Amino acid sequence: VQLVESGGGLVQAGGSLRLSCAGSGRIYDSYVTAWFRQAPGKERELAAVINRVMGTTSYADSVKGRFTISRDNAKDTVYLQMNSLGPWETAVYYCAAGRTEFSDNPSSYHVWGQGTQVTVSS
Repeated sequence: VQLVESGGGLVQAGGSLRLSCAGSGRIYDSYVTAWFRQAPGKERELAAVINRVMGTTSYADSVKGRFTISRDNAKDTVYLQMNSLGPWETAVYYCAAGRTEFSDNPSSYHVWGQGTQVTVSS
């Protein structure tokens, strides 16, 4: 099983980005996909998570109303649409897959991508 993120980059404050997480292999065994982010010197934190079978979602309070997680099961891809980005959201964004419903603990996810850098300039 492999996850590959894309879509990161540099954006001005208030701007938007859409991240993609493409899965391959027996990804269907791990039906929960999450987006985490890790800023320099900080712990990895959950941003959003989706149950790819049911389509149900959950968000961190800090991103509710601005981020949207979605999936295209035909493409084995999960997206994270990020709007109204702030400089404090500069981080490496990782997608991860697991079988624990809506866990915010990174140890609940056993497959991780390599991460994609998101930089928000002020």
